[in-house]
Amino acid sequence: MKILGCIIAGGASRRMEREKGFTHLGGRPLISRVAERLLGQVDALTVNANGNADRMAFLKVPVFADRLVTGSTPLAGVHAALHHAQNAGFDAVLSVPSDTPFLPLDLRSRLEAGAPAIAASQGQEHYLTGLWPVSLLPRLEVAIMQQSLRRMWEWAALVEAKPIDWPIGLYDPFFNVNTPADLAQAETYLALSEKR
Repeated sequence: MKILGCIIAGGASRRMEREKGFTHLGGRPLISRVAERLLGQVDALTVNANGNADRMAFLKVPVFADRLVTGSTPLAGVHAALHHAQNAGFDAVLSVPSDTPFLPLDLRSRLEAGAPAIAASQGQEHYLTGLWPVSLLPRLEVAIMQQSLRRMWEWAALVEAKPIDWPIGLYDPFFNVNTPADLAQAETYLALSEKR
C-alpha cells in the first residue's frame, strides 16, 4: 500500500494564542517534530494548512490548503489530503495533527492492518490520527457537501474506522499540546525520553 502522510495544521490554536505547530518544544517547532516522527513511516509527506504556505517552507514538503469552504474543521483537511493522494497515485492517507510530537514509530504498520483505522490510547480515540483509503473520497465529499458532516468522530463512525490501541509508556504517545501548560508537560516528557 502506497501511503501519503499528511500533517493537518489548520487549527485556530485559540488556547495557545499562536499557531501551535510553530510553538517550540526543546528548541524546535512542534510541527517539525511531528514531521520527523512521521517521515520514515510514509512514502511521501505533506502538510495541509490554510493561509500563506511559505511559512511552512522550512519543512521542505508540499503544502496544500483545504479545497472545500466548510469552516474550521480538520475533516476539510482530510478531504484535501485524500484529493492530493488520489491525484498523486497513493492508496491511502495517514493523517496526524500538528501538535502531537511523540507519535509512535509503528503508527503506519499498526493502522495499515485495519484501514480505515484510528489511533487510541487510555480508552480515548484520536480521530485525526488515522489511516484513510483514497477510495473513501467520494463518500467523504457526499458526507461534507450533502450531509453537512463536520466532525472527525462522525466521519470515523460513518466509515466504521477501527480503533487501534497503543500502550502507554513514560507518556501517552498521542499527547497533544493545546495550552501553555501542555507545552510545559511536553518539555518534561521530552526530557524523560532523552534520558532513555
